[in-house]
Amino acid sequence: MSIKNILISQQAPRVLTQYQNVTEKFGVEFTFQPFYVVEPLTSREFRAQRINVLDYTAIVFSSRHAIDAFFKLAEELRVKIPETMKYFCTTEAVAMYLQKHIVYRKRKIFFGTGTPESVVALIGPKHKGEKFLITMSEQSNATAITALFDAQKLSYSTGVFVKSVSVDLKDLKLENYDMIVFYNPADVVSLQENFPEFSQGDIKMVSYGKSIVKAMEEAGLRIDVKAPSPEAPSVARAIELYLESMQ
Repeated sequence: MSIKNILISQQAPRVLTQYQNVTEKFGVEFTFQPFYVVEPLTSREFRAQRINVLDYTAIVFSSRHAIDAFFKLAEELRVKIPETMKYFCTTEAVAMYLQKHIVYRKRKIFFGTGTPESVVALIGPKHKGEKFLITMSEQSNATAITALFDAQKLSYSTGVFVKSVSVDLKDLKLENYDMIVFYNPADVVSLQENFPEFSQGDIKMVSYGKSIVKAMEEAGLRIDVKAPSPEAPSVARAIELYLESMQ
């Protein structure tokens, strides 16, 4: 089976160079279509968790979506976030996004290098006495960071602030694609909700990231290409290597 049409379950990236190179080399066509969107919880959904934000002195953010949801819910629930609140972010980009909602002050905003370990390292002895609220999405697994908080005997709770909502894909003809790339378990949920009778057949499936593999396997999907890898750090490179192996 030759690969001609490839469906990517995300928005098109700003820079398409890698994909254009694969197109020029193999004559394939890429279609970018998100399978889900991230939305804040409603105030009613959030209240069901019985979380009082003012019980905490520090918030942990890993995404811009969580930041928007946090401040949106605070406004809806008429919670005034104190100036003394501290913010620990997984990356500098996430930390800088806080400027949309608060005045950026280095003495209360800290950022890591993208890993849970880097966030815990920021806390150290200096901030060990804080009470932390770790923000999560509905489908995420916080074990990677909560295990580290437990090991350091830090005081924390987790709270869900955002959820994944499936996009209506019923007009999308999956049979027209020879390969589909999935990134998030929410992609699989959307696939099942939109196409309950879907049968993979000869369609090649690409998984990107560890979190999606289990979801795809549990859904009975055959994974033909797994990325990232040392040889293929990106989806485009993984597809390129796969197409080369078929020649």
